[in-house]
Amino acid sequence: MAALTKGTFRHTWRVQKIELSYSLAGQRGADALIRNPLMDLLHAVREQGSISAAARTLQFSYRHVWGELRRWEQLLGRSLIVWDKGQAARLSEFGDKLLWAERQAQARLSPQIEALQADLERAFAIAFDDSAHVLTFYASHDDALVALREHAQALGQLHLDIRMTGSVDAIRALNEGRCLMAGFHTLELPLPGSVAERTYKPLLKPGLHKIIGFARRTQGLMVARGNPLALHTLQDLVRTQARFVNRALGTGTRVLLDELLLQEAVTPAQLRGYEQTEPSHAAVAQAVASGQADAALGIAAPALARGLDFVALVQERYHLVCLKSALEQPAIRALRDLLSSAAWQQKLSQIAGYAPTQCGEVLSMRRLLPWWDFRRPKA
Repeated sequence: MAALTKGTFRHTWRVQKIELSYSLAGQRGADALIRNPLMDLLHAVREQGSISAAARTLQFSYRHVWGELRRWEQLLGRSLIVWDKGQAARLSEFGDKLLWAERQAQARLSPQIEALQADLERAFAIAFDDSAHVLTFYASHDDALVALREHAQALGQLHLDIRMTGSVDAIRALNEGRCLMAGFHTLELPLPGSVAERTYKPLLKPGLHKIIGFARRTQGLMVARGNPLALHTLQDLVRTQARFVNRALGTGTRVLLDELLLQEAVTPAQLRGYEQTEPSHAAVAQAVASGQADAALGIAAPALARGLDFVALVQERYHLVCLKSALEQPAIRALRDLLSSAAWQQKLSQIAGYAPTQCGEVLSMRRLLPWWDFRRPKA
């Protein structure tokens, strides 16, 4: 696989603009340099001493080579060839300088060029490997998913293209065909009438979606080391007027917070900082660690990684969901096999606040989300 370069030059004293592209081939050429069609033309003219001989060497017509040289001269605003009648074609001073500049750049950059070509070849090798699978994933921010991606990559047969987003956006992406798998989370057995039902029920449909077991995880309060404000409940946040930092609207943790506030009869207005948001668990943990906030709701791993204390509040399920029609696709079958492996479940259990739960199993939506009642109405 050889990389090709398309060069764009401007008639100015400033540095010229370069665009890079690449091509696919059965094998690399004799050299591993980045190639440029103009430089190939100039080199052939200089070596062969005529446009007709250069055209034969490049396996182009005389008309094509002549036209391309004229086009480049017009584009660059400089003469490339000395066009003297009855004389052998030769490069202008500017043409010679272009070839010199390219040789200098190629000599300096050859190690980086080799590394770039090798990286591209490794990436594209996956596409040509029938035993390898790529699974596009939109999911709520989660440390275990990051670990899963690394674990899968180390094994080499499944490559997870994970885009971290809010739970709501993840399921929407699935429904719109932008991914094959989505990740979201809810409390264990979220009750009918809950915030979770109002949020997720319009997005998930029986007979259309299938849930795959992934993990049970703990959500709680991230607080400063030693918990100086003695924050153990959401009521404590209100009592002390502790500075809180929230997750963005549409995230699963924001849904969870609203659920817990409703259960404890606390209004968002009572929570100081409810409107202050950050995009991820890591970001809210950093806000607390830097002293910008006193507390945040999130998972244990990013809190502990930043030297914070973690006060567990609730257990929740992290769900994976796909369309029923995709359940037996090779990439999803490979994911289910990976999730059910002992090696992955051992790795998952070592992440703070996580436990494997029915990993890789196709689960009943009605059991996990009890607001779905599939019983037929009585006559």
